Amino acid sequence: MNSKADLHISQFEAPEILFDRKLPQEFYLRECLTIARDLLGKALVRTDGKKVYAGIIVETEAYKGFMDAAAHSYGGKTRRNEAMFEKGGISYVYFTYGNHYCFNVVVGPKDVAHAVLIRAIEPLLGIDNMVWNRGTDDIFNLASGPGKLTAAFDIDKRLNGFDLRSDVISINEAILHRKLRVMKSKRIGISKNTEKLWRFYVKDNPFVSGISLRSILKKKNVHSVTGK
Repeated sequence: MNSKADLHISQFEAPEILFDRKLPQEFYLRECLTIARDLLGKALVRTDGKKVYAGIIVETEAYKGFMDAAAHSYGGKTRRNEAMFEKGGISYVYFTYGNHYCFNVVVGPKDVAHAVLIRAIEPLLGIDNMVWNRGTDDIFNLASGPGKLTAAFDIDKRLNGFDLRSDVISINEAILHRKLRVMKSKRIGISKNTEKLWRFYVKDNPFVSGISLRSILKKKNVHSVTGK
């Protein structure tokens, strides 16, 4: 990695990811907003042969089915969104804007059609492969957005509908050494139901989408080695 990696000011202080502690299905059968918040600080783990990608979830957005005009499932079941209507605990992966995938966690009972978009990840394992997948060695830019993280973790439609307790992709408990400071805001990039504060993120984490690294460094009195 280049010098940008040396400026990594993680709130997690290299948490231990417990590969044998996948979240149980019961976690995913609760209320959507609660799950969206509780996913912060959990570890996304993706295994592809000998490649292992892992990182901490630092930003999410909730989408609440038939009551939410911004949700893909608002108008009913289609071939594209059918995974959303399954019982919570599986993935919903879709292609958008003609150039990237988005990774969502289906939550709630069958046919409720709620989901949580994973918007940003703090990379921890498999960073060299993420750099190759993304074509950038800026660690802060590897997975700081929904399309970036799917590219970094090699997630595409092949993983749509996967059980999130599988050995291919899972969400796991992690030991965190600091208490998370969670913020909420309006969701990003939508045109309907825009007033809902259904976006959750870890405060001051430099891997959250749209965060200015310069402002984070200034706030923490950390200076770039490049002087920029």
